[in-house]
Amino acid sequence: MSHTSSSESHHDSRTPSLLDALIPLLILIALLFLSVFFYGADSSYGPNQIALLLCAGVAALVGMKNGFTWKEMEGGMLHGMSLVFGAILILLAVGALIGSWILAGTVPSMIYYGVQMLSPQWFYAASCIICAIVGLSIGSSWTTAGTLGVALMGIAAALGLNPAITAGAVISGAYFGDKMSPLSDTTNVAAAVTSNDLFLHIRHMLWTTIPAFTIALVVFAVIGLSSNTGHASAEDIQTLLGALQDEFSISIVSMLPLVLLLAMAWKKVPAYPTLIIGALVGCMIAMIFEPNATRQLAGGEGPLSLLKGAWHSLFDGYKSTSSNEAVASLLSKGGMSSMLNTIWLIISAMAFGGVMERAGFLDRIVNWALSGVKTVGGLITSTVLTCFGMNAAAGDQYMAIIIPGRMFREAFEGKGLHGLNLSRTLEDSGTITSVLIPWNTCGAYMSATLGIATFTYAPFALFNIICPLLAIAYGWLHFKQMPLGVQQPLQDAEKA
Repeated sequence: MSHTSSSESHHDSRTPSLLDALIPLLILIALLFLSVFFYGADSSYGPNQIALLLCAGVAALVGMKNGFTWKEMEGGMLHGMSLVFGAILILLAVGALIGSWILAGTVPSMIYYGVQMLSPQWFYAASCIICAIVGLSIGSSWTTAGTLGVALMGIAAALGLNPAITAGAVISGAYFGDKMSPLSDTTNVAAAVTSNDLFLHIRHMLWTTIPAFTIALVVFAVIGLSSNTGHASAEDIQTLLGALQDEFSISIVSMLPLVLLLAMAWKKVPAYPTLIIGALVGCMIAMIFEPNATRQLAGGEGPLSLLKGAWHSLFDGYKSTSSNEAVASLLSKGGMSSMLNTIWLIISAMAFGGVMERAGFLDRIVNWALSGVKTVGGLITSTVLTCFGMNAAAGDQYMAIIIPGRMFREAFEGKGLHGLNLSRTLEDSGTITSVLIPWNTCGAYMSATLGIATFTYAPFALFNIICPLLAIAYGWLHFKQMPLGVQQPLQDAEKA
């Protein structure tokens, strides 16, 4: 009896108070505010990492005050970091792919043809639609942005269009496709954590996703049609196209790596090998069809210069030698080294998120968010805000889906709501808002890949902003909130 009592007492001592849970988070918010105040768009290049690691230490100290050992707190950090090793490998692969695809002429060819095909007035809306179609086909917002997104950013620069709006259009389309694709990891996770059928989950998401995407498209179209300034002149465009032709052998052959990558993604080949194979094929194309650019990158003319130049593109990207400043700036990028700062940011964020979870702070904050919920509208709002907060606190969209999914399940049942409402809300907020936070894995990835600071493109990621707002509005209006006990008829209808 005394042993049980001692055990319970020890467990209670480790249960954090709300103040315990909020202290590291409030300090982090203050430090991140100062980081942005002092360093602006450069805050993600070191200052934010320091803030996250310092607050991981603060969280560990509060956890130790509650009875955890340092080893347990350190274990939480290591566990959090282990969750993103797959994402880190993908980041490195994307860096290698961008470098080799520029050297191979793949990205320059996409820019060359895209500039001539896409009208500046319709460019933002068209970019959003193109990325949505590809994202839906392959189920990956990261792959979509890392391939077509990079090319579209280049086309926008050539046309003299706003890079932040372009990044917002690319992200809006990519996340629509990712969210609605049965091949998407997050879509499958949201359905699984709430024990819902995948395709019923996707069908139920249509009610918020289609209107949000339609509104975003209309706004992008209006922006494009009403913007009469900033477009490059016909002479500037011809000069840029000529500079691309001077440096690369523009041809359809250069597009082979893109075709191969999309085919592998369609066949559900895992992301990392798909990207690495795409990068290596890019190197092969470069050595065969772009020998001059490859030797130039290698800095020599020896028999192994082609191999050295291709190798260089993988780890340090491409450095353009064009006399055209726009082309030189446009194409000097890529390589695994370009992703190292982003990896630093992700590791720091996951160290903080890991210790917050291990100390029980995240669960405590979610329980507090649930305590005042009285209505369906309040429940949906709390879920959306919790998922957004989890994206900020834990730094990873999977944690922002799984933890609230586990914590809110009984609350939805208590309000007589079907689990499909929860899975839809998790996607409307956990999946979608991750890209709006600079230190989240998704925000850091998009910023590094597209070359635009997260806070700069965030106001134009219209789909990602509208979707959670619609979810909240639907909750308060009691619109399309499926009640309990209707899944079986839906399944019967599916079979029919």
